[in-house]
Amino acid sequence: MFATFKEIIFSIIEMRQDLELEAIIEDYLNGKLTPEELVAFEQLRNNDQMVDHKVVAHKVFLESMAQYANIVKLKEQMDAAHAHIDVASLTEELKPHPSKLVRLWRNSRSAVAIAASFILLAMISLYSIQNNNKQAGTFEAMSQDMAQIKRSQSGLIRDIKSIKTDSKTSNSGSRPRFGGSGFAISGNGYIVTNYHVVRGADSIHVQNGKGSYRVQSIYTDPVNDIAILKINDKTFENLPSLPYTIKKGASSLGEAVFTLGFPKDDIVLGDGYVSSKNGINGDTLAYQVAIPVNPGNSGGPLLDNSGNIVGIINGKENKTDGATFAVKSKYIIEALNAIPQDSLSRRVAYGKKSVLKGLKRNKQVEKMQDYVFMIKVYNNN
Repeated sequence: MFATFKEIIFSIIEMRQDLELEAIIEDYLNGKLTPEELVAFEQLRNNDQMVDHKVVAHKVFLESMAQYANIVKLKEQMDAAHAHIDVASLTEELKPHPSKLVRLWRNSRSAVAIAASFILLAMISLYSIQNNNKQAGTFEAMSQDMAQIKRSQSGLIRDIKSIKTDSKTSNSGSRPRFGGSGFAISGNGYIVTNYHVVRGADSIHVQNGKGSYRVQSIYTDPVNDIAILKINDKTFENLPSLPYTIKKGASSLGEAVFTLGFPKDDIVLGDGYVSSKNGINGDTLAYQVAIPVNPGNSGGPLLDNSGNIVGIINGKENKTDGATFAVKSKYIIEALNAIPQDSLSRRVAYGKKSVLKGLKRNKQVEKMQDYVFMIKVYNNN
């Protein structure tokens, strides 16, 4: 009997007769196999993963069917019990009398009113907490739509219609419509600023203490709000080696920083510290710094006390004084790497010692103010 049954099992596997195999599996699970058949089938399970898988699957199927049968049986029992209940008479018997409801309201209305007041107060408090946990201010676009930077951004661009322009630098005698700041990244006239400062410009000029020059935009990064300009003006003389370097690492919370820019016609110094490692609403693109800035500061350099560029000023929170934001220096490095390196003469260094290190603030400003430019944007529209 043993040999015969074993031969049947193996012939089943060879011929893939699934129906007969499932019948044997069901007998196996229900304990209907003889001892010899049981030994042979368990040996088969051990040697054939397909058979073992079918056994497990069939066991789950049988258990599911048993559960379903129990559910059907319980439903039948509940239906039978419900059929013997007089729902209408029970409802009539157990419903509260109207006078009881009136008496309950009269006795409890003061307590209900107090409870309702507490609930309303709790809702108001919760709403207030939720709103206070959000950063209330937002960036305001002060020139053009900054949707490409994926936040409601107000670049610190100032209206410079009041700035006097000479015929050499103006575009067909027109006045510049917007202004910002920028700073040199090489000695031969490459300047970095914010993308939102120059976006949509028909022509751009830059100005420092030595003169005013025509430039063209050669690289833009709308996502990181960075633009690189190149001075194309025969009157421009190459700058000496840059006194500052670009910081490769991150700045620390509380680290002292300063900025130079053009919120008015002459250069303005702002001092402060890093107040958050992220920008508005957790934006990892920027630092938040405690420095008061004004329209025109966009594109200005943010430096630490050692003379390392740590960011570019690009906006502020409109409902909080001194909450300024600066694109981190690593994005400046990414932009510089996109420029052909042989075109950058005496380019800004990364991670090296700055000649500004150890100097007093007034001496640092003296050494770098010719490397910071006012950006004048002309738009004929």
